[in-house]
Amino acid sequence: MATTYAALLRGINVGGSRKVPMAELRTLLESLGHDAVRTHLQSGQAVFTTGSDGPGGGKADEDALAAELAAAVERHFGFAVDVIVRDHAYLRAIVDDCPFPAAELEPKQLHVTYFSTAVDADRFADVDRAAHLPEEFRLGDRALYLYAPDGLGRSKLAERLARPRTTRGVIATTRNWNTVVKLVELTRD
Repeated sequence: MATTYAALLRGINVGGSRKVPMAELRTLLESLGHDAVRTHLQSGQAVFTTGSDGPGGGKADEDALAAELAAAVERHFGFAVDVIVRDHAYLRAIVDDCPFPAAELEPKQLHVTYFSTAVDADRFADVDRAAHLPEEFRLGDRALYLYAPDGLGRSKLAERLARPRTTRGVIATTRNWNTVVKLVELTRD
């Protein structure tokens, strides 16, 4: 049985650097043996299906898929890119578990930062939450939900959360709520 995954590539096609044309990314994923490859927007989302090759015929290992794609991108394009791979069930749970009233907010106000591994709340202990209100954040399963009423580009809290102390040793990549919801739709089996 095949499983559908989303690959989230960090920091490509931003500001004219680290260009990864989506057609080439699709071809690259196909060359790795993946099927039903699609991309979403130009900012580093790809969806693909791969056969069961995990233990006992189970799902493939997401970290192994991410490492394989990151290595292929570096070989093909000549620069390193961080990659996170997640399946539909995880992406669906991120939407379902959102601690903010997503239906009542504009999509530009709500963001999810996906982490490559679980992140302990201690990483954020020195963030003065009250000083950043009305902006807020909450941790989820390998994710951080950010409510930024004026959008990510103007968010002082987002800037604070991106500092090396909070992200050290972890791949982190952020998507707006429209993209978060679209990835659930695109990965539905």
